[in-house]
Order: sequence, then C-alpha cells, then structure tokens
Amino acid sequence: MRLHLGNACLCHHMKTKNEYQVPIDLIKVTKVDTEGVAHVGDLIYSIDYDAPEGTPIIAAKDGVVIRIKQDSDRGGDDPAFEDDGNFIEILHEHDEISEYEHLQCNSALVAVGDTVKAGQEIASVGNTGWSECPHLHFMVYPKGEEYRTREIRFAKK
Repeated sequence: MRLHLGNACLCHHMKTKNEYQVPIDLIKVTKVDTEGVAHVGDLIYSIDYDAPEGTPIIAAKDGVVIRIKQDSDRGGDDPAFEDDGNFIEILHEHDEISEYEHLQCNSALVAVGDTVKAGQEIASVGNTGWSECPHLHFMVYPKGEEYRTREIRFAKK
C-alpha cells in the first residue's frame, strides 16, 4: 500500500531497525515458510521454521525477556487452539520485540527480566497452540504495536 502526499510517499512496507540472527539452526529445519493462514494482514512478515520437536531455539538479538507463556501442552490445526500456544517475547534496542511461538511445554530456559545474548538458547520447538506441525513461528514488531510485524533484516554472516 502506498499513500502519496505531494512528493512524499508513505509505504506500508517497513523493515526492522535492528538486524537479527536466524533463531534456529537451519541444518535442523525441514522447511522455511513465509506464507500460510497465520501470515496475513499484520502478520505478513512472520516466518515459520519447521523442525523436530525439541530443536533448540536461540535469541535472535541481545535483549531483555518481557513475557513468557510455557504451561500449555495443547495444540492442533484449529483456531480453537490459538490461546494454547507457548511463547517468549524479547525486547531489543530501538523498542523492537522478537517473539518466538509454539514452544514445547515448559521448555523456556529464561525468565521474565533476564538479559539474553544473541545466540543464547532460550527454549525448544514445540507444537502448541494453533499449529499443524512442530515449528517455530518467529516475528518482530515495534513495542506498542503488538503483532504489526516488520520485514526482518537478518545480519550477514
């Protein structure tokens, strides 16, 4: 979407201010998906990394853990499971939040208030919430704009 105001152009397409690492070892990933039922509207820039349950998830950037849900062992391919998904949210510089969803029950290795470093293991891949197979649903959005995802700028290796 583009809005033209005189010579100015305001584009809906926005990228993250920060650069992030890939939050999982790609050798263990069986599929990377940027499309699907959960990747529409504000969630357009979410990324799914299909991987075996228990695969380690790492912090994509230094930050502070601000929210965790890890008590669910329920999941399935139905919107009725939406609230059963486990997740971790990490606040980074420039007020960006990275979110890691569908975590394995009780797999969080961090607590709210913990400072994490990029590359630090934080949890394991699960199949909780509205999910058709074990995977990590990863997204980044500005603080105060929950789930209004931005295109993720990944750090070059």
